[in-house]
Amino acid sequence: MYTHSDIARIVNTISENYSPLTDSCKSDIQNKTKILILENPDVIVKEGQYADKAYFLIKGCARAFYLKDGKDVSDWFAFEGDFICSINSFFLNIPSPHAIETLEPSVLLELSREHIQSFSDQYHDFEKLLNKVVVKTMLQLQQRIASIQFETAHQKFENLLKITPDITNRVPLTHIASYLGITLETLSRIRNPKNRI
Repeated sequence: MYTHSDIARIVNTISENYSPLTDSCKSDIQNKTKILILENPDVIVKEGQYADKAYFLIKGCARAFYLKDGKDVSDWFAFEGDFICSINSFFLNIPSPHAIETLEPSVLLELSREHIQSFSDQYHDFEKLLNKVVVKTMLQLQQRIASIQFETAHQKFENLLKITPDITNRVPLTHIASYLGITLETLSRIRNPKNRI
């Protein structure tokens, strides 16, 4: 069970890793957020849902994915210290085009759109933090687009490992392959040099 002091430590971690927050802002966040403990992998946003919450991963990992023509396509992975939400639904208030699920037992800090808006209006330091989170997300998405357009399958996988060295121990290979835009067979060949042609 997470206590108020546990939440305080989590908010301090966010403040240290993203952008400094004042004590009054931290206190407000601690009082208005909640901890979500998921013992098993679980869907936290369904496709078509109006998603008005953002999540900070305290423990575990999550992915955003589309279902396209019966295929499951991973779009985004998040690990400890990352934020994740359905960006389109959260910011545009439209049905989410993708789903988000945790991939292992996870603990998340849940922030509602209403509270995020209130914090942004009230605290300039929170607004700066939010900007940092958005910029980090935009840069990750831009890197992914460049990777899909210009890199070989091997380069895509090697660069993913540089960012998240333990991803193959935590995320099923089928999800990694779909995220990289390659087949599972190609990924298996890349991972085992002996099988390369």
